[in-house]
Amino acid sequence: MKNIHFTYLLILAMFFWGGGWSALKIITSDLSIEVIVFWRFFIMSLAFIPILLFLKKPLILNVSGAKFVASSSVLNIAFMVFSFYGVKYGLAGAGSVIITTLAPVMTFILVALIFKTKLSSYQYGGLFLGLVGGVIMLELNDLSLFLNGSNIYFLLCAISWAGVTILAQHSHKHVHPIHYSFYIALVATTASFIYAKDVDLMIVFEQGNRFWISLIYLAVLGQSVATTIFFIASGKLGSQKTSSFMFLVPLFSLFSAWLILDEVIQMHIIIGGTLSLFAVFLINKKN
Repeated sequence: MKNIHFTYLLILAMFFWGGGWSALKIITSDLSIEVIVFWRFFIMSLAFIPILLFLKKPLILNVSGAKFVASSSVLNIAFMVFSFYGVKYGLAGAGSVIITTLAPVMTFILVALIFKTKLSSYQYGGLFLGLVGGVIMLELNDLSLFLNGSNIYFLLCAISWAGVTILAQHSHKHVHPIHYSFYIALVATTASFIYAKDVDLMIVFEQGNRFWISLIYLAVLGQSVATTIFFIASGKLGSQKTSSFMFLVPLFSLFSAWLILDEVIQMHIIIGGTLSLFAVFLINKKN
């Protein structure tokens, strides 16, 4: 598949992710985190079955691949926990802007530190703008708002997803990307089930159509389909370039949050998000 095809697929994946934030807000309103995390991963695992049957590749996992799966499973669970609390106590639209504009910056910082990448002047400028944008979005000028609000969870989400992106890129040497996504869902389902063993998981069947539509959308389109596209593209295009497509998510997310949840778009989110988007552009710009 040509790189241009991955571009189109990534745009579609970002659209699914954008709508997923409104869906997450809907399903976190009444149920506990243990219930939500388990059912998201469980439905995600089921959604991979027809994909695996279509792929017709035997499931193989060596020791090296298992290390990537285990590490990414931990980070995926952490991301879902942080996003749950962030959206529960904050705005879905704001969370999507903060996470998806800071995650590429965090990814680049981690890559530069781990692999000792030499930075260009554009990239130094991009990192500076990204940090300024982050300060504005996270309201770091007022630490009481940051520490007592939802922004700290959104920042942790961005850091977690940066780790997921880097692991996805390097996992391609050891395991097929679709198998990689399936194994992550399976491991996370098992882990979340063990953690939620004392919780009534069947309570989801008492919920209405709005809840189930949101949950299925989030688990199937927002997780199985979109995340698999992201993992495959990260191996083909690189983690830094792939993560830069996340700047499309805020546009889709803010629109869906306004349309579905009647959320007001906050000016400091728009200003900080715009600076961070330009930062991503500079980080990926060639000299």
